[in-house]
Amino acid sequence: MTTPREYAREHRTRFVEELKTFLRIPSISTLSEHAADVRRAAEWLAEHMRLVGIQHVELVETGGHPIVYGEWLGAGPEAPTVVVYGHYDVQPVDPLDEWKTPPFEPTIIGENIYARGATDDKGQLFIHLKAAEAYLKTSGRLPVNIKYIFEGEEEVGSVHLDTFIAENRERLAASSAIISDTHILGPDTPSIVYGLRGLAYIEVTVQGPRNDLHSGLYGGAVDNPALVLARMLAQLHDEHGRVTIPGFYDAVRPLTPEERENLARVPYGEEELKAETGVPAAWGEAEYSIVERIGARPTLDVNGMWAGFTGEGAKTIIPARASAKISMRLVPDQDPDDIAQRAVAYLQDLAPPTVTFSAKTLHGGKPALIPLDSVPMQAAAAAFETVWGKRPIFTREGGSIPVVATFMDVLGAPPVMLGFGLGDDNLHAPNEKFYLPNFYRGIETVVEYLRLLAEMS
Repeated sequence: MTTPREYAREHRTRFVEELKTFLRIPSISTLSEHAADVRRAAEWLAEHMRLVGIQHVELVETGGHPIVYGEWLGAGPEAPTVVVYGHYDVQPVDPLDEWKTPPFEPTIIGENIYARGATDDKGQLFIHLKAAEAYLKTSGRLPVNIKYIFEGEEEVGSVHLDTFIAENRERLAASSAIISDTHILGPDTPSIVYGLRGLAYIEVTVQGPRNDLHSGLYGGAVDNPALVLARMLAQLHDEHGRVTIPGFYDAVRPLTPEERENLARVPYGEEELKAETGVPAAWGEAEYSIVERIGARPTLDVNGMWAGFTGEGAKTIIPARASAKISMRLVPDQDPDDIAQRAVAYLQDLAPPTVTFSAKTLHGGKPALIPLDSVPMQAAAAAFETVWGKRPIFTREGGSIPVVATFMDVLGAPPVMLGFGLGDDNLHAPNEKFYLPNFYRGIETVVEYLRLLAEMS
């Protein structure tokens, strides 16, 4: 009889073609003009799940984009039950002129497939469906019970996901969860993320005059909101890279010596950072390593700024207002609401009397740390070792996946972040890609993970 891993190898070409079909759907959740495309992606995903053999598949309506739910519970009540999470929505493609291939026409160059959503998260989501297919089309059953939750709002803050999980707590009851929305350290260096930063995201505006003014008539007498905002934002860090918001670090849980020793095993430093990003030098808190700065320390970044005239040519004005979006990545035990309030209060204090300041919170999420000695984490490590031939390195990720904390707090289901992307996959940027050997090995790793989880539980 063909084994699930053999089946996965035999059908690689078809799997990639199916993934291409999925990637062609421009499911950009942040843009209202793509709402129909987001729904189309959900409907395509639901139909594909049915073809694979997943049962009770449905589109769960929310106040926004639908959640695609399905389950397979044929392993019996004694077997572990796993929640598999992923998201089928994608980021906008701007700037379009920097893409080397059309973002929604998947293109294979060498061993990479290029498309928006290739690795974040359609490609990684698809790994789980192909692993399930490999089992169901060979042995006719899965070794564990699985409940699939695929949302369409991850890129806009998962605004309806927590409500869905809370309202369906009994239906979603599980012993663990699995999420593939992270990356490994290298094609031949498997790793497992055990910690994620949280997020507090705000938008601020300073308003000066009622409307744009002629800079020749009013310059020197009316404070320029663009310059005001620039001065305010420049005060959010000190010369050492530390955030200056009062109380920002009060709740930060210190890194233990054991954690610092473990993170020091990650083969990534300033030279790798420069090569990966193109920056001329690293920046940040000198007393922490690069790995610690981007995964285990809280940060503040300006994500965008806008004011006045930005078109071609010249227009001599004093802009009426200036705005900025600011994200703060958080670590245990920082609270997103508390940090957002502190940031707004500090910026309000920095605003001069020549402008009016306003702010709003866009979204947030809690940080999370997952125990390394749990059965799911050890099964994941063993699965990587079986397929990759190497024991994975445990590391912390700088990004935010709010559902991780939700699974732990609401369902009591410790998640495993079994990611297969690479650090240079250009997430949220032009020329997003997925390294196809990782796609193939990812399917086999999930196959092994499900088997090992059943044996070790």
